[in-house]
Amino acid sequence: MLVPIFTLKLNHKINPRMVAVGKYDGTHPCLTAATQAGKVFIHNPHARSQRFSTNRLVQSSHDSDISLLNINQNVSCLTAGVLDPQLGCDSLIVGTQTNLLAYDVHNNSDLFFKEIADGANAVVLGSLGEIPSPLAIIGGNCALQGFDCRGNDVFWTVTGDNVRSLALCDFNGDGKKELLVGSEDFDIRVFKEDEIVAEMTETETITAMCPMYASRFGYALSNGTVGVYERMSRYWRIKSKNLAMSIHAFDLNSDGVCELITGWSNGKVDARSDRTGEVIFKDNFSSSIAGVVEGDYRMDGKTQLICCSVDGEVRGYLPSSQETAGSLMDTSVEQELVRELSQKKQNLLLELKNYQENSKQGELRLQVSDPDGQMGVIPANTQLQTALSVNMGSDLQPAHVELSISTSNDTIIRAVLIFAEGIFEGESHVVHPSAQHLTGRIRVPICPPKDVPVDLHIKAFVGYRSSVQFHVFELTRQLPRFSMYVLGNPATTPEPSSHVTFTINERVQRVVLWLNQNFLLPEDTEVQSAPFQICFTSLRDSGTLLLNMKPNGEITLRTDDVDLAGDIIQSMATFLAIEDLPVEANFPKYFDQLRKVLGKVDDSHSVHQKLTADMADQSNLIRSMLVQAEDSRLMRDMKNMKNRYTELYDLNKDLINRYKIRCNNHTELLNNLKCVNQAIQRAGRLRVGKPKAQVITACRDAIRSNNINALFRIMRVGATPS
Repeated sequence: MLVPIFTLKLNHKINPRMVAVGKYDGTHPCLTAATQAGKVFIHNPHARSQRFSTNRLVQSSHDSDISLLNINQNVSCLTAGVLDPQLGCDSLIVGTQTNLLAYDVHNNSDLFFKEIADGANAVVLGSLGEIPSPLAIIGGNCALQGFDCRGNDVFWTVTGDNVRSLALCDFNGDGKKELLVGSEDFDIRVFKEDEIVAEMTETETITAMCPMYASRFGYALSNGTVGVYERMSRYWRIKSKNLAMSIHAFDLNSDGVCELITGWSNGKVDARSDRTGEVIFKDNFSSSIAGVVEGDYRMDGKTQLICCSVDGEVRGYLPSSQETAGSLMDTSVEQELVRELSQKKQNLLLELKNYQENSKQGELRLQVSDPDGQMGVIPANTQLQTALSVNMGSDLQPAHVELSISTSNDTIIRAVLIFAEGIFEGESHVVHPSAQHLTGRIRVPICPPKDVPVDLHIKAFVGYRSSVQFHVFELTRQLPRFSMYVLGNPATTPEPSSHVTFTINERVQRVVLWLNQNFLLPEDTEVQSAPFQICFTSLRDSGTLLLNMKPNGEITLRTDDVDLAGDIIQSMATFLAIEDLPVEANFPKYFDQLRKVLGKVDDSHSVHQKLTADMADQSNLIRSMLVQAEDSRLMRDMKNMKNRYTELYDLNKDLINRYKIRCNNHTELLNNLKCVNQAIQRAGRLRVGKPKAQVITACRDAIRSNNINALFRIMRVGATPS
């Protein structure tokens, strides 16, 4: 369905995930990519008469079609698109770990150059929500920033962890774009401007995302998984032993629906159906894929799919014609239908064969007077039952949640397969008892690392001890979100020093229903009416959680874990459909740690400024010393020349040492800024709706003005709308 139409071999190594196509003069598409030498190359075969020779953009000495943009830092992200609609052409956006450059390639000038404290790990360019102008949105150290064409910081918010991928997509179908954020904490968060409207938890870091059509988008993980979401529902996913380096949505069969194109680390490129994930096209490169983009690169009115490898090989593909695509699609549908029917036929034949084998085994046992009298076919009323409970563990095994799987009669369970995301290594777990330990009950210990609801997909092989073939039972059981918390005794449990307080307008029965759905409560637990108090102990760290509700709807959560408090508030708000929820919070231990971190941030800024000034002075001194040494050489004053070069060597060595100190200081600053951004995000998660957005905005304003007292007051009592 894709026809290769051109191949290029560029003499530049390309960084993975840093490839774009931009029309920098408004007409001619140019392939743009970051190189491993801190440069960006722009391949423009359309306007060979246009040449650049300035300090930023210079002509390549190897290829007349390539211009090189000197960044002088390692490029961390790159994109191209319309940033200033009045220019009538695309702009180039280049991010590093310290700066963001918006560049007008055609006029060879900077649109803006910004220092970015949180770094730029990912960038996306486009319109967000109701913000009128296009934005260059970067994701860095737990923070998101959006800049307009003049470099104004018009959008800012925080997220849970370091950002690794960004995409703009009309997630909720309202005609406006939402921001999809993939981060290192395995979460995909959807921002409607600065408000989180959805969260999906994956099994690894989200390395790439791309909009497909409507509210459907593709994603890739760092463990080789690619898939497609329709809003919050996963359509399909596949997992490979190779890594997905780049994904892109492209309509390769001209049916108006985009397929998911994936470039892999082994050099393979494949296209998969958006509905099923079935491969419908594939090709191979000799090295890892660096990027997959699209553009009318031949200027013939047809959009090509362009794939680039890390070695600089570029191939362009053209979709088949509408008529050819239609016939191919008809043939593909017919083949798929035949394949499905053939598979069903094989399954039915295999099932029939199993029944016949079981029948023969039963007849044979009757003939030889089998003392068990057990037929191969299990009773028709056999059921598979599951139960979840808390096991407090022992010296040999830590406390955990226990899944009990049992049959309803004297049949035995030969093996159990459990599929669950984020719990077991490899997402699956197999229990296969030895022949001496076969029973009708199997217990499986479960220790979920995070407080998220998980579906346990269970397959059990059930039969008799002498069975050769077994019946497969399949069922799904959901593990409650807060299953790692066991009911405790408030009288004997130490009370946490931290708490959050809020008021809801809900009946106590609704809160109790939420408790039953999200915690593993014993069956004899009874909560009749407010006021009530319930106590839990964490199986992970023995931390205490106290929940108290008064008759007026005031709820107090006592826990020293600020993340747990935020998770409970968000879970309760979702269950009770609460749109706006102001909260008062006090976490003295956490706030003391944050105050120390803020002090370290100030120290790091002071050290950075001092080191920068010292290095500038030393650089001037080196230049002066070099001139003096050269003057001495020209005057044949070898003694002075030798002294000057010795001093120059010592100065250079000192400059390198100071640079290392500055790098270490910058690393420490980034770690501390990450803690600050996470603190703001946690303060936001303690609220819901408008109060959440107000807290995040007010916290940033307080940090900008260096008003630390105001920052902690906002975190405690919330923010008043301006």
